[in-house]
Amino acid sequence: MSDIAAATKKQRLEKQVLTVHSGSFHADEALSVALLRQLPRFADAELRRSRDPAVWDQSTVVIDVGAEYDPARNRFDHHQRGFSEVFGHGFTTKLSSAGLIYKHFGQEVLSTVLGEPIDSPVVQQLWLKMYADFVEAFDGIDNGVAQYITTEPPRYRSRTDISARVGALNPRWNEPSTDEVLLERFERASKMCGQEFLDRLDYLHKAWLPARDIVVRAVEKRKDVHPSGKVIVFDEFCPWKEHLHVLEDELSIPADELPLYVLYPESEAPDSKWRVQAVAVSPESFDSRKALPEAWRGVRDDALSTLTGIPGCIFVHAAGFIGGNVTKEGALQMAVKALEL
Repeated sequence: MSDIAAATKKQRLEKQVLTVHSGSFHADEALSVALLRQLPRFADAELRRSRDPAVWDQSTVVIDVGAEYDPARNRFDHHQRGFSEVFGHGFTTKLSSAGLIYKHFGQEVLSTVLGEPIDSPVVQQLWLKMYADFVEAFDGIDNGVAQYITTEPPRYRSRTDISARVGALNPRWNEPSTDEVLLERFERASKMCGQEFLDRLDYLHKAWLPARDIVVRAVEKRKDVHPSGKVIVFDEFCPWKEHLHVLEDELSIPADELPLYVLYPESEAPDSKWRVQAVAVSPESFDSRKALPEAWRGVRDDALSTLTGIPGCIFVHAAGFIGGNVTKEGALQMAVKALEL
C-alpha cells in the first residue's frame, strides 16, 4: 500500500461519520443520531444523508438505510425482508433504527450521561425503563405497530406525539426541499429528540428512582402497619402507583396479601392532613381493588365522622377511590375499618 493510500485509509478510519438516508426524515433516525452524539467518540461526527452505497462504505455508522443489520459493522437498518429484531427483556415490538441504536449503545449512553458505571444497577434499571417509557414508541410508530388491539377507529386524533412533531419539520409539499434545507431540518429534529430523551432520563434518574426506594421501604414495613399487609403508609408523598404494582410482582406477594389502601400526607407541613387511597387494579386503571365503603362515598366532615365513628374525617370521594382525614391516625382507622366492611 502506498503512503498516500495508507494516509487516506487512516484519515477515513479516524473520521467519524454517521449516515442516514436522504429525503424525508423520521423520528427514529433523528433519535438515533441524537443518542450516538451523546458519546464522546461521536459528539463531533459528520452527519451525511445519502442513499448511495459508496457513501455508506465511507461511514462509521449507517442508520435506517442500507437494508442491513450487522452490529459488528455498525449497520443498523430495519427495512429489509426477514428483519424481526426486538429489544428483548419482555418487549416484543419490532425495532426501528432508534431501538437498534438504543439496544446496542443505550447502556453506554446512559453511563456517559449519568456518570455511572455501565454495569451499575442504576444504568441497568434505567436502560429498560427508558426503552419502555420513551424509545419503544419510536419503534412502534415507525413500524406501523398498532398501540391498541381493536378494530374500532380512534375517537380523536393526536398530532402532538414526538413522531408527529418530527414529521412536521419536513418541508411541506410547496416548500423548497433542497439537500441543505432537509439537512437543517433534520438537525433540528434530532436535537429535539435528543433533548426530550435527556429530559425524560433526568426525571427518571432524579425523581422516579428515589420514589422507588421510598416505595420499597414502605412495602417492606407494611405488616408493621397492619398484620394483613394490606395497608401501606408513606410518611412522605411520592409517585407510588407504578412502583407498587411492579414490586408486587418482583416480591411475589400472594393475592390475598396484596395492598388495598395507601396512606400519605397531603403536604410536607408537620400538621398536614392525610389521604387514604384505594389501590387500583393496575397503574392505568380507574377501578380499585377495594374501593372505600359505598355508604361513606360523597359524605363529608362531621357527618362522615359520625357515620364511620372515626374522628377527623374530611371526605370520601363519590367514586370511593380516595378519602381524607385530619390526622394520620384517623386515616389509618379509615383504612382498617374499610378492610373489615
